[in-house]
Amino acid sequence: ATHHRMVAPRMISGHIQGKFLELLTATLHPKRVLEIGTFTGYSALCIAAGLDEGARLDTFEVDDEQQEFIQSFFDRSPHGHKIRLHIGSALEGVPQLGERYDLVFMDGDKREYPAYYRMLMGDEGGVPLVQEGSLIIADNILWYGKVTEPARHGDHHTEALQEFNRLVRDDERVESVIL
Repeated sequence: ATHHRMVAPRMISGHIQGKFLELLTATLHPKRVLEIGTFTGYSALCIAAGLDEGARLDTFEVDDEQQEFIQSFFDRSPHGHKIRLHIGSALEGVPQLGERYDLVFMDGDKREYPAYYRMLMGDEGGVPLVQEGSLIIADNILWYGKVTEPARHGDHHTEALQEFNRLVRDDERVESVIL
C-alpha cells in the first residue's frame, strides 16, 4: 500500500529493519516506547509486535494527511491497541505527554535530529525523557555516506546529521554504536 500510494515509498523501513526493531523490543521489554516519524506505520507495527501487553508506543507523524491511512493499518493489527498515533511536531508534542521512555526510535525529519536528541536528554532546560538504561535508535545517521564529507551548500539534512553524530559522540552520558 505504501508503494502504491506514497510519493517517496523508499522512506518505509524495510522488512529486515522491522524484524530487528521487533526483536529489540521483545528482548528489552520496554514499558514506554517513542517513535519519531511514523511515515505509514510499518515500523510502529513492528515495534508493537514486540511489545508486552500493557506496554505502549507513542508515535509522532507530522503529515496530517496520512493520519487515516496510518490508523487504518493500526486498526487492523492485533497489536494496534498498543499504539497511540499523534499527528504534529514531536518537538512540541512529546514533552506535553509527560512520559519517560525506555526505547526511542528516531526516524523523523533529519534536520531535527539534534533538537530531538536535546529534547530527549533534557538539554534545553526540560526534563530528560529517557533515563539510565534507555535505548535510543537513530535511523539514517550515515545518510548514504554523505556525513563523511563536508556538507554541500544548502544540504541541511547532512549538516544536521553531522551535528547529531557529534552530539552523541561527545556526550559522556551515553554509549554509542553504529550498525
